[in-house]
Amino acid sequence: MTFSPDKENQHSSPSPRWFKSKKAFNNVLFAMRLNNNKQQPLTPKSTNQNIPPPSSRRASKIHHFPPTDLVLDKTSLLSDQILLKILSNLPKSQRDSNCLVSKRWLNLQGRLVTSIKLLDWYFLVSGRLLLRFPNLVKIDLVNGCILSPQNLGVSVTNELVSFHGGSDCFHRRDWFSPENYALSGEEIDRGVRVLAAGFPNLTKLVVMNATEMGVLTLAEECPKLQELELRMCSDRVLRGIAACQNLQILQLSGSVSDVGLIILAQGCKKLTKLELNGCRGGYEGVKAIGQCCSLLDELTLTNLDMEDGWMLGLPFCESLKSLRLVSCKKISSDVSDKSDANDDDDDLGYCPVIKNLRLDKCQMRDKKSLTDLFLICRNARELVLQSCWGLSDEVFGAAAGLRRVRCVSIQGCALLTARGLESVIVGWSELRSLKVVACNNIKDEEINPEVSTAFAELKWEPDSRSRLCSGLAGTGVGRKGGKFFNKSCDWKSFRSRSDS
Repeated sequence: MTFSPDKENQHSSPSPRWFKSKKAFNNVLFAMRLNNNKQQPLTPKSTNQNIPPPSSRRASKIHHFPPTDLVLDKTSLLSDQILLKILSNLPKSQRDSNCLVSKRWLNLQGRLVTSIKLLDWYFLVSGRLLLRFPNLVKIDLVNGCILSPQNLGVSVTNELVSFHGGSDCFHRRDWFSPENYALSGEEIDRGVRVLAAGFPNLTKLVVMNATEMGVLTLAEECPKLQELELRMCSDRVLRGIAACQNLQILQLSGSVSDVGLIILAQGCKKLTKLELNGCRGGYEGVKAIGQCCSLLDELTLTNLDMEDGWMLGLPFCESLKSLRLVSCKKISSDVSDKSDANDDDDDLGYCPVIKNLRLDKCQMRDKKSLTDLFLICRNARELVLQSCWGLSDEVFGAAAGLRRVRCVSIQGCALLTARGLESVIVGWSELRSLKVVACNNIKDEEINPEVSTAFAELKWEPDSRSRLCSGLAGTGVGRKGGKFFNKSCDWKSFRSRSDS
């Protein structure tokens, strides 16, 4: 019986896969060497050192490969704990490039991420967010809650959210409202359940259009939740938020009335910071928050749509240290008719420990409401007025009630003049810092020399435009381009000379 070479090759056993791969072959050799070292017996000191043991003689015939030469990826010799510690000490600018090294580095880098801003809602509900980033504690879901095609060329952005929209959206009267593109409440609750089940150590969440059941799920599954921001919120949703016992920072955006604020105050008694955007509460709601939330020290009201008399509830906030009003068309009206009759400032009450009062982009044409606000915040040490419309000399006179103010910053208030500023700051005996920027009617040369001498230690920054013009006086700069762009110049001849 004869055998051909071809048949012999066919019946021969195929070579192992690790023999064909250089990387696998190196790993096998490295494993063999480690196993060989473990099997070497320990010789006692009394034995003859000149005669090597049999195992060493057999090992001498084997070529010893250095461990670093057997493995192509040197980091594969490190454990995950050691490599995670190394990656955590690298700068944040290298994190994106580190993910491209290998799949192992990609997974390890995902463990180091603790905060994320979700853009694709399916990435959450499919479970890929948990697999990719298992240690998240701060999550922003707002952009993922918007249902809009990503391939459209129109990007719409406001202070709350950024999303894509088509050309047909501009035909609507309320096209800029994110409510027109938000996912349904049922779909949001589905994602919230997946989120709560996968991230029990969640400490901060930003979500839009969540329902009562979704917020209840968060309260039950995420006991460490401390910061929550709810957009498109209503009174019914706040029934679920009352179960968040450890909540400390809360931001609400939507139509919330006194009923919702009372429910919130009775449930979240550990609040230290509260921000209300577009809420429609009033005196009862603010009073309930002050009485129940004894730790509240910072209150922010944006796009104020509160009922008249809401400021009378501020004195119940005994721990309030900072009050901020942003983009308010109206502060309040008819606050204290009793105060007008008796002319007694103590009828309004006041916040005993308030330190900071800030008004940004507010309309301040009503002197009466502004006077009441300053009387309630009479103990404020810092006053910031930035880009406020209607702040004339007469309206600014209401600030004379702030007797203990130490630091004042006024920016972008065009109607206020130097005379109106002087009439108020003279009565501030404890004033230590004064900053005036971009106020067109307040110039350095218009300030009374006696006032400037009395407040020589103050930080004074006059109008930047007037200071620039005075510094460029006589240089010819700032003459509307008449010196440099002469209309009688023959530009054609100038071009021909430059080409030649």
